[in-house]
Amino acid sequence: MAKKEKMDALVPVEEQPYPVPENWRWVRLGAVLTSSKERTDTFSDDSIKYVGLEHMEKDRGIISYGSVTEVKSTKNVFHPGQVLYGKLRPYLNKHDVASFSGVCSTDILVLNVLAESIPEYVNLYFDQKEFIEFAMANSKGINLPRVSEKEIMEACFPLAPLSEQRRIVDRIESLFAKLDEAKEKAQTVVDGFEDRKAAILHKAFTGELTEKWRSKKGITIDKWFKGTVKDVCKDIKVGIVIKPSQYYAEKEMGTPAFRSANVREFHIDDFDWVYLNKEGMDLNKRSIVHTGDVLIVRSGNPGTACVVEERFDGYNAIDILIAVPDHNRISSEYLCAFTNSPIGKRLVAENKRGMALAHFNVSGYSQLQIAVPSIEEQNEIMKVIIPILQKEEMIEEEAEKLLIGIDSMKKSILAKAFRGELGTNDPAEPPVELF
Repeated sequence: MAKKEKMDALVPVEEQPYPVPENWRWVRLGAVLTSSKERTDTFSDDSIKYVGLEHMEKDRGIISYGSVTEVKSTKNVFHPGQVLYGKLRPYLNKHDVASFSGVCSTDILVLNVLAESIPEYVNLYFDQKEFIEFAMANSKGINLPRVSEKEIMEACFPLAPLSEQRRIVDRIESLFAKLDEAKEKAQTVVDGFEDRKAAILHKAFTGELTEKWRSKKGITIDKWFKGTVKDVCKDIKVGIVIKPSQYYAEKEMGTPAFRSANVREFHIDDFDWVYLNKEGMDLNKRSIVHTGDVLIVRSGNPGTACVVEERFDGYNAIDILIAVPDHNRISSEYLCAFTNSPIGKRLVAENKRGMALAHFNVSGYSQLQIAVPSIEEQNEIMKVIIPILQKEEMIEEEAEKLLIGIDSMKKSILAKAFRGELGTNDPAEPPVELF
């Protein structure tokens, strides 16, 4: 290698992102990588595997592949051991070491790893925060930003001795395997939450949940009232739908107004409010909400419902349904739970208008069929399902925290690995000889 190339390969001290062990070297990625120029536009063999960006996921690499039967333009050719890196939208950080041969999108760089490094070590470095930030900062384009091959080759790279690279890869793979096992279990808990909740609510609104309670009381399920939501409500109305923004005011000068983003299943998200001025409140008194009203999302995720708590009494509402229950016939909590149940959601789906927007209106909600037990049995149902749902939510929250914690641990392990802080580095090993 020429003297100029040698000088260009090493990263000046003032540009080095952070300190590394003395037997490591900060180099440009181009010192250990070259870009493959192998291309093809001939696909006579239908068994050739095609990898596009859609076949890759962040943190998981290549998860699937397609067939070349649908490929019509020139593509990059890759082989086992080469590193694939998605240069389109680098914030997605899609990359992997190829384990098979095939062709890939030209938005994927095919990188040869030279003798000074190993593919798995380079691939792991692509997950390092400093590299991702570099790729994003050096991409061009607004809607579809790309980072060029030239820029990638200029990225700083902490080159450890080859034996240390292998030890780092082995240690990380071992640690990540344990973390992935824990992550899979936590994800199973999160994924199963909706199914468990749906099962509980289904039992509640088919009478199964309180079957024994009715038996003790000498009550039969045929005593349940069967009708429509309109039959058990004093009023069903909609929040402001015509240019609500004309009434917007600063927080200090206005009254908060609910939007779909504030309405979640069984609870209210108390953030990101909009505020209405006095004129807006005076002209839209009918959409003012009160304690015990049930709010229902109209679009996006129609049918999602919550009950207005006392602290939100007097707020207004924008483009959401407001149901005022007749408390002699139905409790707010029961109507809310019914709306959020699989039965309610199915009926909502069947009564949507404007399917492209998944929109739900007053008439649709009013006509939903509902079975309503006595107030006493409603209270019994809620007494049973609320603790169960709360417990399930707590379990889900803990599982989600664990997932976040696992991702944080992975980032911490990577950060330590590429700083020589995993306890695997042998200071006696000589640095890689580049030249």
